[in-house]
Amino acid sequence: MKYIYIILILVLANSAISAQNKDTQAADKLFKKFEFISAAESYLKLVASNNADGYVYRQLGECYYNIYNTKEAAKWYAKAITKKQNSELYYRYAQMLKANGNYAESNKQMQKFAEMEPNDSRAKIFNENPNYVPILLDQQKYFDVQSIDINSDKSDFGALLMDNTIYFTSARNSNSKIYSWTKEPFLDIYKANLNEDGTISNILLVNQINSKYHDGSISISQDGSTMYFTSDSFRENSFEKDKTNKLKLGRNNIFSAKFVNGKWDEITSLPFNSKDFSTGNPSISNDGKTLYFSSNRPGGIGGVDIWKVAISETGGYGTPENLGKNVNTEGNESFPFITSNDVLYFSSDAKQGLGAMDVYKIDLTKNSGAINLGKPVNSEKDDFAFTINENKKIGFVASNRNGNDDIFKLIPVCNYELNAIVTNATTGEVLAEANVSILDDKNNIISTKKSNGNGEVSYIVECQKNYTIQAIKNGFESNSFTVIASSNKGGSIKIEAALKPISEIITEKEVKLNPIFFEYNNSNITQQGAFELDKLVQIMKNNQKLIIFVKSHTDNRGSDEFNLLLSDKRVKSTIQYLISNGIDPNRISGKGFGETELKVDCKEKCTEDEHEQNRRSEFLIVK
Repeated sequence: MKYIYIILILVLANSAISAQNKDTQAADKLFKKFEFISAAESYLKLVASNNADGYVYRQLGECYYNIYNTKEAAKWYAKAITKKQNSELYYRYAQMLKANGNYAESNKQMQKFAEMEPNDSRAKIFNENPNYVPILLDQQKYFDVQSIDINSDKSDFGALLMDNTIYFTSARNSNSKIYSWTKEPFLDIYKANLNEDGTISNILLVNQINSKYHDGSISISQDGSTMYFTSDSFRENSFEKDKTNKLKLGRNNIFSAKFVNGKWDEITSLPFNSKDFSTGNPSISNDGKTLYFSSNRPGGIGGVDIWKVAISETGGYGTPENLGKNVNTEGNESFPFITSNDVLYFSSDAKQGLGAMDVYKIDLTKNSGAINLGKPVNSEKDDFAFTINENKKIGFVASNRNGNDDIFKLIPVCNYELNAIVTNATTGEVLAEANVSILDDKNNIISTKKSNGNGEVSYIVECQKNYTIQAIKNGFESNSFTVIASSNKGGSIKIEAALKPISEIITEKEVKLNPIFFEYNNSNITQQGAFELDKLVQIMKNNQKLIIFVKSHTDNRGSDEFNLLLSDKRVKSTIQYLISNGIDPNRISGKGFGETELKVDCKEKCTEDEHEQNRRSEFLIVK
């Protein structure tokens, strides 16, 4: 992932070298040559000799940023910002804090960035929704993530499944020259067999494609005849000379190859490559008519953008087009992957995400924004190079969540749309502004929404799982509705959440709530119990003269003395819950009756259901 930024870093690095002096000369020279690990070691010597200032701290932050050591980058950025810095450093600092899971402090730095760059789209998006992380954490799961036995101790990414062959990019080649930026070998393209049992075998270099420079990532046409891949422009002796620093600056370029007589051949540089900017990470459409790629070419919106170019029937290429602001930002968007139905997956470090770089998807047939894939595809770290084989329903993503660029296998999650319509059970009219929660099979609240003007709320849920819908509306009895597991993938189901007017649960003698069950040998208020008691809270607030006496009962397990004590604790828990929700203590009292008034007198042969019915509370109207 880090290799895509070479041109962008040149710009930032040159703007940063403004406070260099004779003490930093050696470190600065290494930095300009992109030898960031060696440069960091040199700057650290200045720190150790007490000869460091804000400039050195910033350069250390930049070194660790460029080798994605997020903890060290954040550490030195924190020291650097004691002196005023340009806006982009505050943004980078925020990204590194987010990559370490420190969202609160990250937001503080983003606020500073937004104040300095109010017209930047990254600032506008942040200001519109600064507390976006809980929403991302609560959203639907699109894929399950699995480890895969293909990774090495070096960078591995860019996996693509064609038939039963996985192509991927790796720096594992010990015979390759070492790249000074990362202290790892140059990248090569590999292939491996994906076996029926999910194991990996026969990992080999794709020798016909690889050069002595960086090669990868790739895309292959649906008929398997054409490969598009990223490689260094040095491959065709194309580079820019930096005479000041005595450097030859290569770019990322896209090349094509044809599969002829069982091997890749006829390697060709695409005509829209240039030695002045980078072009890479190709993805060919199913019909072979459009190639998507990333580039920092002129005319873009940010540092690296996603572009597309038309391919004619004769193999000619049109003029590259920027995908616009629904996809691109002032930051960096890269690693596009296009599906058969024109859904584009890509990675961005500037849209609202969980880490420095997250994976997003956007339907290019609609004028809508990009959607973050959330966890577990995305993490606090860098997540990128998403691909999926739609026929085999197997995808891949790369991530450094474990400290190194590794490939993870993705299995699509079966989802469907669950629509709930809240209505008045007596009149049938729809109820707007009801609070509707969806709970999982362990009674954990997943999300809460308000019903719209048509009484509707909708959730994307997983197939083969049970859910519960809870609906609450002032003036109505709250109620729960069970949703049985469905295999309705890609479709939708509707349920009616009918609520009775609350007056219907008040009799002359008692308030009739659904049973408030307690776990065996426990007096804690459960989530289900709180849901029922909230009805009583509402009734008592609406009827200020109402006085309630609570009777609590146990099942017949345990001694009489123990059960009386336990039921008394349950009464106190119930009363305390009501008081904590604003009910006057003088309006609520109660007593525990132990097992003296069993609802089901089943002696010693009670079923668990009968025991549960006996563990109950009653709410009698005193006045």
